[in-house]
Amino acid sequence: MTDLRAPLSLPSDRDATGRDLGDAELALLREVIESGHLNSTGGTLTPRFEREFATRFGAAHAIACASGSAAIHAALGSLRLEPGDEVVTTPITDMGAILPIGYEGAVPVFAAVETTTGNVTADTIEACLTDRTRAVIVTHLFGRPCDLPPILELVRGRDIVLIEDCAQAFLAEFDGSLVGSFGDMACYSFQQGKHMTTGEGGIVTTNKGEVADRITRFVNKGWGYGDPNPDHDCRGLNYRLTELQAAVGIAQLQKLDRVVEHRQQRARQMCDELRDLGGIRLPDEGLGPNDRHAFWRFAVGVDPEVVPGGPDALGRRLTACGVHNAPRYIKKPAFDCAVLREGPFATDVDHGAHTSTRACLERLLVLPWNEHYTPEHVSAIADEIRRAHEELAP
Repeated sequence: MTDLRAPLSLPSDRDATGRDLGDAELALLREVIESGHLNSTGGTLTPRFEREFATRFGAAHAIACASGSAAIHAALGSLRLEPGDEVVTTPITDMGAILPIGYEGAVPVFAAVETTTGNVTADTIEACLTDRTRAVIVTHLFGRPCDLPPILELVRGRDIVLIEDCAQAFLAEFDGSLVGSFGDMACYSFQQGKHMTTGEGGIVTTNKGEVADRITRFVNKGWGYGDPNPDHDCRGLNYRLTELQAAVGIAQLQKLDRVVEHRQQRARQMCDELRDLGGIRLPDEGLGPNDRHAFWRFAVGVDPEVVPGGPDALGRRLTACGVHNAPRYIKKPAFDCAVLREGPFATDVDHGAHTSTRACLERLLVLPWNEHYTPEHVSAIADEIRRAHEELAP
């Protein structure tokens, strides 16, 4: 029988239907436009945004920059890496969080991830450490916190810098503490689809004044603004945020708690509605009582031995009824991408150590999520997932 149901119409973070943008942003944008000063150098809103962001996230310093990739690059740039230095990172992340390692002359070393969460662990990181390891980047994938205490214990005993990639994890918590507050630096993205957005943009937080100074110089082409005899003293780039973006960021930051809480409420509803489906691992499984998932996306694991065809088959059925999704997320580990297999950024990888990484991607089905989902939207999506599940695994 032909299915005559109309596809679902859902809010999208690609436009106003799924983004909390409005009068507060417009008022601050008008202030910038009327000032005629759009550049952050000498501006007032970018420093204000940095101060307010640092305060909300409990950091001593926050340095705004042009993107989440720029944030990672600036954090690495502050380390003054030498050719051949190694940075341990995850193979399941945006390429913009990996390529800066190569641009700084260092070598990315990929730790395996858990099949269930997609996050690196202390054990998988430890297997990658050598006497050339200078830093570890942990990504809180989809907004789920990594298991941070053993990672901290591991790096602290070896004088290794820990950078938290919180681009997908605004206000996520591990054991009651905000992610981003554990490492030496934390990096955030304000790209269109993140919990708060300035279109593009990023920020780095740290509690160390000398680190903040090096990051600030890196973002400003190595120039020491405010120095008695300023000079270009490091190989920084122009990674500055604009006053226009800062204006939007200030307004977005004021809404962030409400936005994240709404995402969490709707995600809890979705988990409750899907709890009984066999072969589906939900994103809240395994979280501690004081852990908080930020739900950048709603990512489920689909066991192909229980649900024939796995995430691909389930994803096709959801697409047909208007529920956008991304089976396997980034499709393949970063180290399988051409840029890291050949050319100047080519990286040696022990593929045998990454069975869990490949198993994670082979089971992942990622659903979009935003702050304008209503209980009715969530129930409608859950109904479609349940219907597709019944068709595949009767």
